[in-house]
Amino acid sequence: MNSLEQVPTVSIYGLQVSRLGMDDTVKYLTHILESEERRPFQIITANPIMVMKALEEPDYMKVMRDAELLVPDGTGVVWAAARTETPVQERVAGFDLLHELMKAGEDYHWKVYLLGSTPEVIHATAEKLRLQYPGVQICGVRDGYFKEDQDVEVIADIRKAAPDILLVARGADTQEPWIARYKEQLGVPLMMGVGGSFDVISGKSKRAPKLFQKLRAEWLYRLLREPARAGRMLALPKFALKVLRDKENMTKPS
Repeated sequence: MNSLEQVPTVSIYGLQVSRLGMDDTVKYLTHILESEERRPFQIITANPIMVMKALEEPDYMKVMRDAELLVPDGTGVVWAAARTETPVQERVAGFDLLHELMKAGEDYHWKVYLLGSTPEVIHATAEKLRLQYPGVQICGVRDGYFKEDQDVEVIADIRKAAPDILLVARGADTQEPWIARYKEQLGVPLMMGVGGSFDVISGKSKRAPKLFQKLRAEWLYRLLREPARAGRMLALPKFALKVLRDKENMTKPS
């Protein structure tokens, strides 16, 4: 049975997004990790850009639909859910979820494998996490600069390390499809794409200040710092307009 059936969800264009808040999400994932079953489990931190990509690309839609859990990362997804009869409790930001899982992992001594970003960033991230969460074992690291013909080698290294959690930072266009493609071969009980989280943890870049977070405008902060993201950010107003236009049809399967 798909574990998503055990979680209250809201349908946004055929994608079943979890309605759980952060605390309940961590409790649920802890249960998944501590269960005897320990089947491969993929979390996707859903935002409007990803939803729009899924609506435009059937393969990406399948990746998102096949994931065991979609959490409402983007504030646009939270806003869209609020327009339905079944809103989500709160935003569950991927960066914060990563840290909450690390905190929980200290009690259970979980093993975590880090995959993605540059060699410098991945090693700096591993060192920062080891210092911040000494009860968690960083059991392996690998940068994201490998080609498709090296996938078998990467998978073998991850399987050998036998992590409880695999965190992948290769960009949303790559990391979610990569996890989905090799989910069964990887066999990791919990796998999650974390985007630019390693850049922030390592100190390479900064997270949006608290004011931007409070105003739900982290996207604006990123755009101001990285104007090259403008093309990608166009998906945000497109998503908002689509939700406003579709009204009742938003929750119907696509």
